[in-house]
Amino acid sequence: METELKYRGRTITGADIGFIRRLVAENRGLSRRALSSKLCEAWDWRQTNGALCDMVCRGLMLRLHREGHIELPPVRWVNPNPLARRNPERKRPAPVLVDETPLTCTLGEIRPLEFEQVRRTVEERLFNSLLDRYHYLGYTQPVGEHLKYVVYTQGRPIACLGWSSAPRHLGPRDRFIGWGAQARRRNIRYLAYNTRFLILPFVTVLHLASHILACMARRLPEDWERYYGHSLYYLETFVDPGLFRGTCYRAANWRYLGLTTGRGKAAPTKEANRPLKEVLGYPLTKDFRRRLGEVR
Repeated sequence: METELKYRGRTITGADIGFIRRLVAENRGLSRRALSSKLCEAWDWRQTNGALCDMVCRGLMLRLHREGHIELPPVRWVNPNPLARRNPERKRPAPVLVDETPLTCTLGEIRPLEFEQVRRTVEERLFNSLLDRYHYLGYTQPVGEHLKYVVYTQGRPIACLGWSSAPRHLGPRDRFIGWGAQARRRNIRYLAYNTRFLILPFVTVLHLASHILACMARRLPEDWERYYGHSLYYLETFVDPGLFRGTCYRAANWRYLGLTTGRGKAAPTKEANRPLKEVLGYPLTKDFRRRLGEVR
């Protein structure tokens, strides 16, 4: 029987493995990184933004090497990964001073608000500093696709929002969307997860939080497409009911979908090992189920 395996949603056949063997044999002087780039180009294996799927391809080749299907050249360079050496005494973001004068007024008095996407800009350190100082979860560096926003009024920062790639498996959300495993693997990139939402503690403006969420739902898909080459059809977040009611999300028409299992993706058993969180979702298009359920 022909060898066949699945890797990150792609089917790898025996013929594919034979092609990789020939590619390695014909390019013996190349590094593993260069070989993966050549394979991506040969297969035209690209991300939605047109960039080569180099990291995914390298992971595939490493798996085939470890399972004995191919033989890769020796490792030439080990890239230092600071995330692998994280510890409780990690370096915190540098503090950035802001105006802490209490701001108490109506929403109309501070509109229009200014939304700045600050990832990879000089204002990113402000975002990191504000979360580290004022958010109860602090600041952690996101991985994968993500964007960071600082909200200003009259040049003064009043709020921060972080958005990142959505969790791959989330029971209440998956049942609400109604997609299968194949569609989820293919289309999970069209979801964004609100990882952080901070209204600075000296800002008291009625309806501000729900107004910001409504504005973000209109702006985020365009920014995401400009940055990553694809739009978004659905937003989600978690709310700890032991600490918050999630009132601003509900006021902005986010929908309660259910509770998490409390296990997390790395739980060694099926027993809950962390607080249960409410799952809230917000479809960005009326036909989100059709779009997210497509497997073509």
